[in-house]
Amino acid sequence: MADKHNLKNPAVKRILQELKEMQSNPSDDYISLPLEENIFEWQFAIRGPRDTEFEGGIYHGRIQLPSEYPFKPPSFMLLTPSGRFETQTKICLSISNHHPEHWQPSWSVRTALVALIAFMPSNPNGALGSLNYKKEDRRALAIKSREAPPKFGTPERQKLIDEIHEYMLSKSSPVPEGGPSQVSEGQSIIEEAETLVNLKNPEPLPAGEGIPDKAGDRIVEEQEHPVNANPNLAGVEVSMENTSSVPRNQLLQKSDATVQNLKPETRAPKPDDRLFTLAAIGLTIAIVVLLLKKFVKSTGHGAVFMDES
Repeated sequence: MADKHNLKNPAVKRILQELKEMQSNPSDDYISLPLEENIFEWQFAIRGPRDTEFEGGIYHGRIQLPSEYPFKPPSFMLLTPSGRFETQTKICLSISNHHPEHWQPSWSVRTALVALIAFMPSNPNGALGSLNYKKEDRRALAIKSREAPPKFGTPERQKLIDEIHEYMLSKSSPVPEGGPSQVSEGQSIIEEAETLVNLKNPEPLPAGEGIPDKAGDRIVEEQEHPVNANPNLAGVEVSMENTSSVPRNQLLQKSDATVQNLKPETRAPKPDDRLFTLAAIGLTIAIVVLLLKKFVKSTGHGAVFMDES
């Protein structure tokens, strides 16, 4: 494939390096390959995450890489009905071309596929290109997704889609007959969320091609209507995560110590404070006596008091 393309083109060079890396380190959870005649278009398939209503499903999709890749983001669309994403509609993620301002050149096709798998069991929250089917409907679609690959595009594309489908069938387990338990589903969602957080430090790419991630960047699903959030919540979440591994007894002891430290202290009065207090009282009494004498003189009774004295 390398002989058919201009290796001096930075985008072609990067794409071929990613392809080589994915072929040398394959995953049972996803696969993606470019078209023979156009390496800027990739066909992919992801496996439904375990312990969710998507388990056992095989979901095909298409990735279109721009000519400026990796400095501009690709676009993604799903071809297999899943009840989570619309088909043949570009998915709006911060990793997609809907928001190029969030894109980082260190992200790759592998990064995008891991992000899609992590988003499958998450709440859509009104995101663009998302669906919110019932779990029973999603499980039925997962079973149906194994029967045949989707029909899309030219014979060349369809041939690649069929090959990918056969590969994923050989790697994926069948759809469970019974629905996944709530506990297992919750654990799976937590694991996928941890995977998504780890995308802030993506897997290393070939030397010279990766650019380190900026702190705080995340792959998120864009919503049609932004939700008002308290900016202080981020700090609260980090604090809870840092204390999650501490035993409950230690946390309670720390809380008691904190409450005791917050109690108001009773400060004993110093000798200097007492002197100042007595002096202030004496001065007040003297002023009152002087005012009283002045009042008596002004009313005409001053002479009587002077005679008696």
